[in-house]
Amino acid sequence: MPTRVVVAEDEAIIRMDLRELLQEEGYEVVAECGRGDEAVELVREHRPDVALLDIKMPGMDGITAAREIASDRLAAVVLVTAFSQRELIEEASDAGVYGYVVKPFERHDLTPAIEVAIARFAAERELAEQVTDATERLEARKVLDRAKGLLMDQHGQSEQAAFDFLQKQAMASRRPMREVAEEVLAGSLLPET
Repeated sequence: MPTRVVVAEDEAIIRMDLRELLQEEGYEVVAECGRGDEAVELVREHRPDVALLDIKMPGMDGITAAREIASDRLAAVVLVTAFSQRELIEEASDAGVYGYVVKPFERHDLTPAIEVAIARFAAERELAEQVTDATERLEARKVLDRAKGLLMDQHGQSEQAAFDFLQKQAMASRRPMREVAEEVLAGSLLPET
């Protein structure tokens, strides 16, 4: 599968040059526009691997568009711009931009910036998923521990007996132990006495 790209550049000639260059390098340009607000919508619609944005565009500037795209983790963002002031670069970095290419650029400037941005974006996305997974496991463990505590306190079970009850109920109903534990905490599932 070729890398999918959305291009947002308000100068039509530069946008056309970017599209041609990207296609020659094997990328698939799935959409293009000349406005920042349209770029955000196109990224939401097409879910590209990377969005190439100019900084100065009507509707919404490239840094604001990058911030929206990055906050929803929609795609890696690379800014392609004529501006190289340190303040703009810092602002772009704070907005979640993964690459910054200054115009006029050469072909050999753009491809590495795109590839590094995609790799960094993928690594960050994987890390975020790992954090989410660990958080969910921790929350499930807390619910399970509270349910065991309730069974121990209110039903006189040992910790092992409480765990066994939750596990057997989960296996019998083919549901996660967390769901069974939540039912115990809600009082809708209790051991027979």
